[in-house]
Amino acid sequence: MAEEKDVGIFKESLAASAVGKAGGTMPLPPALDGKAEKRVEKAVEASQKSVVTREKPIGEAAENLKGPVGLDIGTSHIIVAQNKLRDIHLTRELNAFFTVPVGRFSRQILNQKEIHYYELEDLFYVIGYSAQNFANMFNMNTRRPMRQGVLSPIENEGMRVIQEILKTLIGKPRQFGETLCFGVPGDPIGKPGAVIYHESMLKRVVGNLGYTPISVNEGMAIVLSELSRDDFTGIGISMGGGMCNVCLSYLSFPVITYSIQMAGDYIDAMVENAVGEPATKVKEIKEETLDLSAAPRDRVSTALHIFYDKLIRELLESLQRVLSFSDQIPKISTPIPIVLSGGTAMPNGCREKFATMLKDVSLPVEISEVRLAEDPLVTTAKGALIMAMTEAG
Repeated sequence: MAEEKDVGIFKESLAASAVGKAGGTMPLPPALDGKAEKRVEKAVEASQKSVVTREKPIGEAAENLKGPVGLDIGTSHIIVAQNKLRDIHLTRELNAFFTVPVGRFSRQILNQKEIHYYELEDLFYVIGYSAQNFANMFNMNTRRPMRQGVLSPIENEGMRVIQEILKTLIGKPRQFGETLCFGVPGDPIGKPGAVIYHESMLKRVVGNLGYTPISVNEGMAIVLSELSRDDFTGIGISMGGGMCNVCLSYLSFPVITYSIQMAGDYIDAMVENAVGEPATKVKEIKEETLDLSAAPRDRVSTALHIFYDKLIRELLESLQRVLSFSDQIPKISTPIPIVLSGGTAMPNGCREKFATMLKDVSLPVEISEVRLAEDPLVTTAKGALIMAMTEAG
């Protein structure tokens, strides 16, 4: 019965804008035909499936995918999601690169180790997890094609790097024009239209690979992935590498969406400035050993605690400000959940710290609980897949 209710709710609001700009009004959708109803049923079923996730093995060839496909092109990772029988399968690759001078010996090593790279002028561009390994060997930072959630304006090769990483993950579709849905950030506060160029360029890359590209707001993707049992009503927050994306959804209508350009990279950079450790190493410590529920043990963990507090405070204050000044919030009779996702939300104790600090802000909606997504790093990709399943022909 619960699943039937989920399908009914999702049917009624399927035609809502995928990106869901803040302040917009949503027309009621036309009646769904039989094929559309089946797609919706599959999408709701997919939202409740278990997830199988893995890192992209170095040297593994790209797969020719059968759609629909979900894609998260994030500041830190690029993640592909597919619906396969009993599970959702996700593969992730690091969205980073590292350059080394062209040389006969280095070319031989790269080829022997089956490391993905491309050559431009006098440099080898090593991409993905291999870039992180190289950076650690030289005690340096990787470079990122994206900055603060969108294409970096200071990396001329950024779009090419993303294109090459995508080619290691996904080949041409088995049938031309398969639906591929990818996540896009909400406009940062005070910067309307800031993501238009980013979204348009990603659509071009996906289209050139032979897919039909559709975008979905990242916060809304969190709602689609995690809140089917809550009638797709609640607040989805994606705490990624470059941005924190927020979506208030009501019955799967994205009522308010926005972002702040502070997230995991901000924490890494501030800790680097404070204690002198390279941001790449700080990121590894944050992801592998940080425990925000325990007292810090050294200078790096102390700095991480300090800047996590700063990030969460800024995020909550933005949520209070945006919701309090909006006239678009529907009357919701029951408390709603907040779901946290993204790599920055993964350290132990982050959810509890967020819930504790939430008590210090006043929101115009009552919050029932703060949850952590089932698999925070891949939630956006899973939500994009669910959207793709409802849009596929």
